[in-house]
Amino acid sequence: MSIARSASSLQLARETRERFVLATEGAIVPLARAIRDRLTQLASEVSNARAMQEHRDDFVAFQGQATQWVTLSQTSWRKALGAAAPTGGLTTFPTALRLELIGDEVVETNILASRLAQVIHDKASFELSDLRLRIQHLEGTNELDSKDVLKPETLARLLVEQWLAAGLSRELWARVQDTVQQQLIDVIVKAYESANAYLIANGVMQEIDLKSFVRRTGNAAGAGNSAGFNTSFAGGVASATAPMMDGGGGGGGGGSQQRPGYGTQAPQHSHQSQPQASVPMSAGTSTIGGSPLMMARQRAQTALLSLKRFVTGRIGSDTTTTVPAQNSITGTAPAGRATGGGTPGTGGNTAPRQFSRTFAGAIAEAEVAYRMAATQYMDASGEQATVIQQTAVDLRRRSTELKKRAPTTADKATVEIVALMFQAILAEERIPFSARVWFARLQMPVLRVAIAEPEFFGTLQHPARMLIDRMGSCVMGFDAAAITGSALEGEIRRVVQVIEQYPETGQRVFKLVFDEFVAFLNRYLTQSDTTQRVMSVAQQVEQKETMAIQYTIELRKMLNDMPVRDEIREFLFKVWAEVLAIAALRYGAQGEQTVMLKRVASELVWAASAKPNRTDRARVIQDLPQLLQRLRQGMALLGIVDEPQEAHIKTIGATLSDAFLSKTEAIPQAKIEAMAERLAHLEDFVSDIGGTADLPLDAHSIELLLGVDAASIEVVPDAAGVQVAEDMLAWAHELQVGNWFMLDHNDRVSQVQFVWRSDRKQLHLFATADGRSFLIQAGRLATYLQAGLLVPAEEETLTVRATREALAKLDANPERLLN
Repeated sequence: MSIARSASSLQLARETRERFVLATEGAIVPLARAIRDRLTQLASEVSNARAMQEHRDDFVAFQGQATQWVTLSQTSWRKALGAAAPTGGLTTFPTALRLELIGDEVVETNILASRLAQVIHDKASFELSDLRLRIQHLEGTNELDSKDVLKPETLARLLVEQWLAAGLSRELWARVQDTVQQQLIDVIVKAYESANAYLIANGVMQEIDLKSFVRRTGNAAGAGNSAGFNTSFAGGVASATAPMMDGGGGGGGGGSQQRPGYGTQAPQHSHQSQPQASVPMSAGTSTIGGSPLMMARQRAQTALLSLKRFVTGRIGSDTTTTVPAQNSITGTAPAGRATGGGTPGTGGNTAPRQFSRTFAGAIAEAEVAYRMAATQYMDASGEQATVIQQTAVDLRRRSTELKKRAPTTADKATVEIVALMFQAILAEERIPFSARVWFARLQMPVLRVAIAEPEFFGTLQHPARMLIDRMGSCVMGFDAAAITGSALEGEIRRVVQVIEQYPETGQRVFKLVFDEFVAFLNRYLTQSDTTQRVMSVAQQVEQKETMAIQYTIELRKMLNDMPVRDEIREFLFKVWAEVLAIAALRYGAQGEQTVMLKRVASELVWAASAKPNRTDRARVIQDLPQLLQRLRQGMALLGIVDEPQEAHIKTIGATLSDAFLSKTEAIPQAKIEAMAERLAHLEDFVSDIGGTADLPLDAHSIELLLGVDAASIEVVPDAAGVQVAEDMLAWAHELQVGNWFMLDHNDRVSQVQFVWRSDRKQLHLFATADGRSFLIQAGRLATYLQAGLLVPAEEETLTVRATREALAKLDANPERLLN
């Protein structure tokens, strides 16, 4: 309830907000300058052509719209003061049950803003907490308004919205967000400090009783942070047979004695739908038989199917037929519910199920109350085991209360199964404590999604499952000391808080933050100097070898109908194509050195052709020293020196001598000129052969070709002549960055994390905790998977294992499903 406050108290609160807005408004112009400086720096850096063009486009775009963005932001920030007026009472939960549609653009904008808001929260948490308490004390409320200017979310959202309003892109904001954060943090923290000092100087709560605060906010569990809840779930739901994404996972229990641990890494093909739990699978029906990847999928799907059958047996519904609307787990349509098309597993388009508004409110209340309790647990100084126990007991109690309020048996079953799954996750000691407490906060958001979107229980590719599995697979490889306080822990915290902030978006918010988490992993796992160096070397090797193969193909086409000696053909195909690739990599495809070496190829072809007339022979003799010098220069670039180089020069010299005596037809000058022209623009004709390239790789070639020390890299190249099964190669290509494996290489077993894959999926980089790196070629990686020399550190994904444990408890005590 609200408490009447004097006009002077309300005026003091308003003056505090005005001072805060004035202090932070002054940071917008310097922020624009900092962004411009950053974009100017990027635009001046030398990089590949695409990146340089992108940086120039960014600079031009911001240069043209910066003034408008600054003006819009300052104006809107001053106007935001009007939305901060106290309402005179606590926001009650029913107001949060408005039905409304939320577009993808809005969600994406909110998530961009949430990153900035979270950084501000992290840096200014104590000052912000004190200021919030003082303002609430002045105004007699239990929570600040959702649009209050004192909330970090308000300024962050405003800056992003005005950025878009000025015509700038979300992608550009994402590229400069680090600069935005660095520029704003100190200003905003100082503004909070100044606001607190101003209130203290005016006698407002000079000492804050935190214990009193905890008790008071606990009583407000039904309100704060619930204003955004909406029962429409209007974003739409992907069908249970949606394309599989990099991040799903197969099962992998005790089904395979030969290949332990295949479960977490079954490949996910973006171009095909996978069998769902409503379609029983058997090894005999697989197109690739009993391969480990298919067995992994089958084991995981069997776990989901077993759960579905158990629940169907208890509730008595047929889940395999199409019904008008979907209920929790069973897919049935209870009377009075909104209808939607399709059933999980049938491949039809499904709509989120509209469930009881009263029950939706109960879930939201439980979520807010647990969030507050969890904060107290985290702030407590007790043992980690005690905190986990408190968390588990608290969640179990709230789940029991929700089951009592559930309107249908299906809803009761959903509450119980989700609760059991999260009990299993909380009990997973391989997840560091600091990560487990954030996983626990996902129980209520997942419950809401599971009730509205029954396919959560029928497919491994539901975004909520994929997110939990991906985060779990990463953190289970670290010890607690490595996780606590790390950027990885911070990202998990941010992900959970974003999901809590936008519960009404259903699986869309899980999908968005899943994509962001994957992008974060790609940056986080490769941020060390050593890894960056290895990646750079590996990418260059792959690029060089791919270009060499492409250049060879083009040279063969050019010489196909020319009378060229075999010795010259072999030299051009096996040596000079490599020279051109290295030159293009080092100097650029149109660099002066590269262009010169391309010209050498056509000059050599002409010089080695028949010379029936004296003028041509005189020209060859005159140009020969320079031609041989350039040939030596090219071979030196490739690392061919001393005796090997002399052998090539001797062969070429003998061929040129024979050309003087040859009676064969001379190559017309027009053909030579056409070849030279095509060589000059060779890149316009080559095709992208992608992952089909036969990429030779070893430590010596890395050192020789690129001039770097490969001592820190354990290179594991493809084995010559070894045939690789297509399904195993597909599996190798779909391993998920961030996951941990046990690698048995040269009779030494190491725990490694998969940190990077090259653009063409030819090279894969694994790193150990002690800094060693393994650069493994795709074919060898596939054979290691097949032989069991590379196995996932975890046999099953986190949610599949949790599903198995939940089912085991239900099998032992079936009555608990509905009681």
